[in-house]
Amino acid sequence: MNPVRYVLVVVVVLIGIAAIVFGEADDSPGLQGLGALLAIGAIVLAVRAARRRP
Repeated sequence: MNPVRYVLVVVVVLIGIAAIVFGEADDSPGLQGLGALLAIGAIVLAVRAARRRP
């Protein structure tokens, strides 16, 4: 996988974690859910891309 993609995955996961933290501070379950989906989705896509690499 391209190193730029690794950086992109890390940034997206950090944004997801920030959404979870800010959602908890504002008592917003929707923002927490979106943040969790964002973080988990980025990790899953990165793992799939890494496993497909020959």
